[in-house]
Amino acid sequence: MTRPRSPGRPTGDSQLQRERLLDAATHTFAQLGIHAASLRGIAQHAGVTPALVNYYFGNKERLVDAMLEERLLPLFQGMAERLQEVGDDPFALVSAFVRGMSANLSRNPWLPPLWVREVLCEGGALRELLPGRFAPMVPVLLAQRFAAAQAGGRLNPDLDPRLLVVSLVGLVMLPYAAGPVWRGIFASPELGDEAMVKHILALLERGLEVKP
Repeated sequence: MTRPRSPGRPTGDSQLQRERLLDAATHTFAQLGIHAASLRGIAQHAGVTPALVNYYFGNKERLVDAMLEERLLPLFQGMAERLQEVGDDPFALVSAFVRGMSANLSRNPWLPPLWVREVLCEGGALRELLPGRFAPMVPVLLAQRFAAAQAGGRLNPDLDPRLLVVSLVGLVMLPYAAGPVWRGIFASPELGDEAMVKHILALLERGLEVKP
């Protein structure tokens, strides 16, 4: 059994130390909320002194900025690049978004609670900042692609391209954010990420089709 590290300067490369601190901060922000989290608590979570957190990040505001720039936004930048590579078929766009978002949420379990606390909830620290930076990368891009597909007769004309994006985000984000609740109700280990992705895509496929 590995003993917890006693408070102090961690050994190893300086960049690795910074990455560990940023990981600890990201998880603490997701668990407690950005406003409630303290540098002392983050340092304790990482097993270091508060002075080391201050050494690398200066203050809490700069730590939040680092989390946004180095942990959160790269996920959506990668998603935007993936969507740019997909063709004009609307179901291919939907599939790329659903699979990409599911992978992000699965690999980064801190993301759903952080999103709920800091973006969806009133007073969230990222509510005003993140949409302005995130929206052009994925939601606006996706809505534009859907609108073009609809204009070309490749997407159900009864759909609103903007609300389709909202529905997609909800269909993928909610199962992960509410996982602790519904997994306690449906104790089925086979309901993993791939099962969830297949379900969402099956649910959407007919709704996207243009009626003959």
